[in-house]
Amino acid sequence: MVYMFFADGFEESEAIVPLDMLKRGGVDIKTVSITDSPYVTGSHKITIKTDLTISEITDEPLEMVILPGGMPGASNLRASEAVVNTVLKTAENDGYVAAICAAPYILGELGLLKNKKAICYPGFEDRLIGAEVAIEDVICDGNVITAIGMGAAMKFGYALVSLLKGRETADKIAKSIFM
Repeated sequence: MVYMFFADGFEESEAIVPLDMLKRGGVDIKTVSITDSPYVTGSHKITIKTDLTISEITDEPLEMVILPGGMPGASNLRASEAVVNTVLKTAENDGYVAAICAAPYILGELGLLKNKKAICYPGFEDRLIGAEVAIEDVICDGNVITAIGMGAAMKFGYALVSLLKGRETADKIAKSIFM
């Protein structure tokens, strides 16, 4: 199971593009609102309905947790104790933790980037505590996946599908969408 957390102020493309690619790849993914309402509004006023609310998540081990960026979406994710606990538990159980744009700062503040290469939206690099900041669109280092921002959303989705379902599946998706 994979959770993608949604908070008001999320960057729509950074969530929906990877989500679409993961669904095409057959990944068992659930979108989760960090509140008790399934409706979450992005930074550009697009509202989506999530699969679950924060009160409906379970303690089952997760293969991956995904944090979309955007502001104040990333700050809202960071303020959620349930999100923080889920990210930490997933990392402790060797699951993947993935974040794009501003959201990698959350991983830095949680100590998950120590001795890892990582990237984030320009201006947040000082918050990637313990990381070696590299200038790439997407970086996979162990169980941590980070991406620079909206322009890398397809590459981010490709990387997530590759990790969970294999490169062959990711390549099929990339070919079908002319990536």
